[in-house]
Amino acid sequence: MNLPVVAIVGRANVGKSTLYNKIIGKRSAIVNDFAGVTRDRLYGEAEWQGQLFTLIDTGGFDFEGTDDIELQMVQQARVAEDEADIVLVLVDLMAGLVEADREVIRRLRKTGKSMLLVPNKSDCASAVENLGQFAEMGIETLFPISAEHGLGVAELLDEIAVRLPEVEEVEEDPDLIKIAVVGKPNAGKSSLVNQLLGSSRCIVSEIPGATRDAIDTQMEYEGRPFMLVDTAGIRRKGRTQSALQKFSVIMALKALDRCDIALLIVDGEAGITDQDARIAGYAADKGRGCIIVLNKWDTLKKTGEAFDDYAKQIKSKLKFLDYAPVMPLSALTGEGVHKLIPKVLEVHEQYSRNVPTSQLNICFEKAVAKNPMSSYRGKFLKMFYVTQVRSSPPLIRCFVNYPGGVHFSYRRYLTNSLRKEFGLVGTPVRLIFSGKKEEE
Repeated sequence: MNLPVVAIVGRANVGKSTLYNKIIGKRSAIVNDFAGVTRDRLYGEAEWQGQLFTLIDTGGFDFEGTDDIELQMVQQARVAEDEADIVLVLVDLMAGLVEADREVIRRLRKTGKSMLLVPNKSDCASAVENLGQFAEMGIETLFPISAEHGLGVAELLDEIAVRLPEVEEVEEDPDLIKIAVVGKPNAGKSSLVNQLLGSSRCIVSEIPGATRDAIDTQMEYEGRPFMLVDTAGIRRKGRTQSALQKFSVIMALKALDRCDIALLIVDGEAGITDQDARIAGYAADKGRGCIIVLNKWDTLKKTGEAFDDYAKQIKSKLKFLDYAPVMPLSALTGEGVHKLIPKVLEVHEQYSRNVPTSQLNICFEKAVAKNPMSSYRGKFLKMFYVTQVRSSPPLIRCFVNYPGGVHFSYRRYLTNSLRKEFGLVGTPVRLIFSGKKEEE
């Protein structure tokens, strides 16, 4: 499901992250929080009054270069106006209206974007006197809040819920495989997409995407339909390069929301960066099948270092994606690209696989016999049986007498046993442990 996006923009230290955490942290608002693999919490999924939306915190970004505050505000606004359905302009009520606030409000007003002006720190009595300054901007309704104490946040969420666009469910071909090509800017995404679409074995057509102004590309390969989920928004914003480096994860996440298989493009010359790891972490969090594409292989192989060595380096930095195959290719020359779609088919087969209950139980019985479960609070742990409850990705429910007693390391051992028995290449595998009486 492609959820509506709400972005929080504003100057440094006006309380963007505090407001984000307050909304995401509310028991009635929280649905899921995607932490990725770093401590950055930039992107969360929330619910209010039964409506789901995605919340973006634009705070915490260390923009490169010597841009002044006003330019940084414009950059944030540009990203927000392109990617968000509703923009919350957070301002500091204690500081009053400053020129940077004026600039971002003027810019967003020109776009026609749904915008809410949110003066923060309204719990300070002296600051409330500055509300009149913001009213001068001609915005009909202000939403004064205290992000720290939660004052006014419920009323703000009520207004957001009213303005959220409806989410439409679109029926799709059940045989359709949706692929997102993700990675940091300049890693070779555009070149790879062009190579895939230029294949003589592919039939290509453009169709409207599920996101505003997005164009997804549908193609066929040996009679099987595929869709390249649009990530072109990353390429369209060349005018905001410094902001682009930080916000590319947003566009990647929007693509990951709508795909089955993620192709993570790694610049072989640059190696794995923190941004690569963050995007990879989101792919894992969202439970997508994944292939790591080692780009610029035509240049790398001239160094004489073996591919296996490069693959080990990648896996050592992306340990949470140890199930993802690494494929070397050159998006520029096309070398190795012909192997990619067949690999996508292989991964998708495993991603959507249903393993019979009898086979699962035989596998787990052998695993437990080889490495017995440890005791829990002085009592023996016992596994009754296991069954797969869904696919895409495979979700396995394990019935045990003490679910809380299964250690993380043993969960990993069981997962590895599954992979050893059934392959499950390129797909995450999730185990859930539930309690069940033996006689049942």
